[in-house]
Amino acid sequence: MDLNALADFVLVATNGGLGKASRASGRSKATLSRRIADLEDEVGVRLIERSARGLKLTEAGEALMARTEGPMHEVAEAMTAAREGLSTPRGRLRVASPVLFSQLAMGRISAEFCAAYPEVTIEVAAEDRMVDLVEEQFDVSIRINPSPDSSLVGRCFAKDRLVVVAAPSVPMPSPGEVRQVPGIVFSNFQPTNWDLDEGRLVLEPIPKLRLSSFLMIRDAAVAGAGAALIPQSIAWSQLTRGELVQWGTVTGAEVELWVLHTSRRLPSPKVRAFVEFMCNRYPGVSLVLGQ
Repeated sequence: MDLNALADFVLVATNGGLGKASRASGRSKATLSRRIADLEDEVGVRLIERSARGLKLTEAGEALMARTEGPMHEVAEAMTAAREGLSTPRGRLRVASPVLFSQLAMGRISAEFCAAYPEVTIEVAAEDRMVDLVEEQFDVSIRINPSPDSSLVGRCFAKDRLVVVAAPSVPMPSPGEVRQVPGIVFSNFQPTNWDLDEGRLVLEPIPKLRLSSFLMIRDAAVAGAGAALIPQSIAWSQLTRGELVQWGTVTGAEVELWVLHTSRRLPSPKVRAFVEFMCNRYPGVSLVLGQ
C-alpha cells in the first residue's frame, strides 16, 4: 500500500475536504484527489463520496480512518523526534486526570513540568470517567487502581491509603464489638462497616451527613460532624495540625495512582519525560495532597 496516498487520505478526512487539506498542507487539490483515487483503486472500494456539498467518508472510509489516524500520527511524531533529537520534549501534552487529584495537585505539577521543559505546553482535563486515549487524543492518563488493559502501559507513581479520621472532640470508640459512630459519608453510601487495622477496631457508621466530594467530607470532619473515611493524602495537613485524629487504616484498601499511555504508541520525548517526572516527584511513593 502507498503510505503517501494513505497519509493524504487521512489529511483530507481530518480537514473535512480537499480545499482545507490543500491549504493546510500546501499541496494542490488535484494531487490530493488523485492520491485518494489511487488508494481507492488499490483497496477496491470507495472511501469518500464526492458531491456538490463536499466530501463525506463512506462506511469503509470511516473504518479505515479509525484504524489509521492514530498510527499515522505516531509515524509523524517518530519522524519529528528523529529529526529533532529524541532527548528534547516539545509540543502539546494532553493529560486526563481524576478530578480530586487535578484539583489538589495538577496545577503545581503542570507548572513545574513546564518550567523544567519550556518547549512543552500542557492541557489537563479533570475527568473521573475512563477516557479513550486514542479516540480523544490524550497523550497520558492518570488513573486510580487501573484494571489490566493490554492497550495501555505505564508506571505506578504513588500510593495512598484510606483512613478513618475525626476531630479531637469526637470520642474514639474502644476496640471490641462493632461500634456505632456518627458518620460523614458519600451521597451514594450503602450500609457497610469500616474494618480498621485488620480488625482491631470495627465501626458501623450511622450517616449524619451525606456529601458528594472527599474535600467536603474532610472539612465536615474537621468541623466535628463525625467520623469520615477519606484518603490519607488529603488529610496530612489537618492531622499534622491536630485538627483531625486518625482512628485507623482500612484493611486491604491500598490505592495506587498510575500514569499510563498507549502501548502501541511510540513514546514521544514529552510522554517519556512526563512519566519520569511523575515518578520522581513522589520518590517514596507516598502521596501527600492535603494543604
